[in-house]
Amino acid sequence: MKDRKTITVFGSSIPLKNEPEYETAYRLGTLLAMNGFNVCSGGHAGIMEAVSKAVSENGGEAIGVTLDFVRSSPNKYLTREIKCSALFDRIEKLISLGDAFVVLQGGTGTLLELAAVWELMNKNIVPVKPIACHSSMWREMGKIIDKQIEREKRISGLVRYFEEPAEIVKYLKETIF
Repeated sequence: MKDRKTITVFGSSIPLKNEPEYETAYRLGTLLAMNGFNVCSGGHAGIMEAVSKAVSENGGEAIGVTLDFVRSSPNKYLTREIKCSALFDRIEKLISLGDAFVVLQGGTGTLLELAAVWELMNKNIVPVKPIACHSSMWREMGKIIDKQIEREKRISGLVRYFEEPAEIVKYLKETIF
């Protein structure tokens, strides 16, 4: 498991088993594990649980970077937990552990994580690594942000957009290995 690349997955804590967003995350986690990847997430419920469950069931490592003050327990599928006491320390740890990043459906917390990794790469604070967003929601937001980035003559095209988990995994395999 240690030789595997780690994909940090950002996404909502809200989806429940059998809901489309949970099932998409589970499919993604399964495909990632079957293609030699480990997963790192925020370690709690929803999308974080789904990818952790899928990866641990398929022989990969499921790392959870959890927050002390979150009222819910870490999900039971984690193979390793890293505890953080501050939100920005957690985001920094999630970014430092990732060889690439996948952004699934989410709200402002997921947006914050995407914005942090995108900005750190754009400012050359961290090395450029693949960022793959799932769904038309992120595609629409990304178009607007990329236009502004182009106007500012900064690095555009850092984020790629996909509709299917299999497309994401194919992209990661092509860009990481």
